[in-house]
Order: sequence, then structure tokens, then C-alpha cells
Amino acid sequence: MIGKASVNMFRGVQRAGMYGTIDTSAGARSFSSTVLRRSYDDTVKNIYVKKDSPIICQGFTGKTATFHCEQTLAYGTNLVGGVSPKRAGQEHLGLPVFGTVKEAVDKTKPDASVIYVPPAGAADAIIEAVEAEVPLIVAITEGIPQKDEIRVANVLKQQSKSRLIGPNCPGVINPEGCKIGIMPAHIHMPGKIGIVSRSGTLTYEAVNQTTNVGLGQSLCVGIGGDPYPGSTTVDLVKMYLEDERTEGIVIIGEIGGSMEEDAAEYLEKYNLTRPNPKPVVAFIAGRTAPPGRRMGHAGAIISGGKGGADSKVNSLQKAGAVVADSPAKIGELMLQAMKQAGRA
Repeated sequence: MIGKASVNMFRGVQRAGMYGTIDTSAGARSFSSTVLRRSYDDTVKNIYVKKDSPIICQGFTGKTATFHCEQTLAYGTNLVGGVSPKRAGQEHLGLPVFGTVKEAVDKTKPDASVIYVPPAGAADAIIEAVEAEVPLIVAITEGIPQKDEIRVANVLKQQSKSRLIGPNCPGVINPEGCKIGIMPAHIHMPGKIGIVSRSGTLTYEAVNQTTNVGLGQSLCVGIGGDPYPGSTTVDLVKMYLEDERTEGIVIIGEIGGSMEEDAAEYLEKYNLTRPNPKPVVAFIAGRTAPPGRRMGHAGAIISGGKGGADSKVNSLQKAGAVVADSPAKIGELMLQAMKQAGRA
């Protein structure tokens, strides 16, 4: 675990908040989380939660968290407790409530934490989980101020223990029985398709269709649509290409940013060059958006020749992906591509 000295060294100028004393200075010194020289990239593997992975919840006793944690428990997920400073020492949903993430980590040794803390305190909650070295942090909260997201992004880059999914995302689900987030569990089915999506609603559409055609999912990750996500499309593509359980990949993208172009570049270099490339089906939301208009998520900003629908579609097609012109075709195109690849 990170000691107090190294955390304090990182903080620089501090302020007290709901989730502890948190850095607010741009020039804060880095804290070191490991002896070996590692980076944030090394944490991608933390995303692949297992059926029995122990999970905690931050903001545990709130109305939203309570509702979704009830669904999580009903799915069979190994939820082992939660964090709510004002109700520390009590029980909620039959599980222990801790005052800090560090205490929860010491007592339950979780593989992941899901965050339902309101926007004003969400960044502090994420950073507290990073300081406690929670392997996977899934931030569901929508509406976190961009300056707070930048602060979180800087913290993430300075350590090599914790991986963030989100914020403003539906979460992560392993259909074998580990649900971390707000996705409707009943549409998922254990299978062989890895899904990565910037859109919450279209995530569910891709899941439902791959279930209906009998392929199922190995893992499904909604990375969120905010401009400073903890994980990107290419992060998940890298993971899925190396994962033996994942035989095909669905990418749900949106206009704005360069994540899909970056993922396409990686696919072209490391998937097309394989003797047996994994089939990839993609859909880009916002293709009919008027040029020059900001649409949808805060991340949907087109600049520098990248970010437009045509650029994303062309890049993905060049990388061998089948790009659907309608989200209603994702399932049938995936099944067709899997059959052609001899993987159905």
C-alpha cells in the first residue's frame, strides 16, 4: 500500500473534502506506488474482472447506489461492502459500511470499487481509491467538472496500481456473474465477443444483439463519453486482442476525439498482421450530425482532421473492421464476420 509519506509528498497544496485531503496544486510532486518502473498502461489487465472478484461501492448508502447495488447482488456479484463516511460501522444491504476506502481495502481486499458519489465529490472519491491502490475503479457519476477530471487524469498517470473506467459510464460486466455498474444484467450472456463502447445506450444494444445471435460476450465495458476518460477504446482493443476468451470485438464509437482512429491504427498493426485476425464490427454514432456542431457528449469535438464520422469509418475499414451503418445491424454483421473467420 502507499504510505502516508509518499501520499503527502504527492499532494503539495491540499484541501479537506468529503473524501479526505486532496491535492489541488498543478505543481504537486509525484507519488510512487511501486519500486519497479511501471506505468499506468500496465493496469489495463485489471479491467478483466472475474465471476468471484470482490467489489466495494463508494457512496454505498445513497439512493442511486442502493438501487444498483441491490441489482448487483441479485446478479450474484461478490459485493463485499461499501464506503460512506457518515454511516461508518453500520450495515447496509447486509454488508459492512466503512468510513474510508483504505479501511475497506484493508478489511475486504477488493478487486474493484464502483463509485456513485455525486459530481462535487466524485473526483476526490476516485483519488481516494487510487491512494488505496484499488485495482479497478469504475466511476458511474455523470457531470464531474472538467477541471476535476483533469486532476484525476494527472493522478492516474503518476501511478501503476489502479485503472479507471469512466467517469460517466455504464460500467463493466463479466456475464459469468460480475456486474459493476448500471447495465441491465438480463440481456448479457457468457460468450466470445468483447465490447467497448463510448455510448451507454448503444452498449446495451450491442450486448442484446450479440446475445440474440448466440455469440454472447466475454466482457463488456462502457468507457463513457467524457473528454478525459480513465480508459480509451484502444486500451480495450489491446486487452481484447490478447485475451483468448475474446474471439471477436465490437467497437461503439462517436464523433469527436481520435479514440477510434487510434484503435484502428492499432488494429491495422497488430490484428490484420495476425495469421487469423479477430473479427471486428464497429458503429460510429453521430454520422448525421451537421458539420461544425458540437453534438452529444462533451467529448464530441472534431478538430485537426480527426474526430469526424468519415475519418473514423475510413480508418476502421482500412483496419479490416466491418462498419455498420445502423446499430440494428451490429449482431448480424458480427455473426457473419465470425462465420467467415471460422469462429462462430
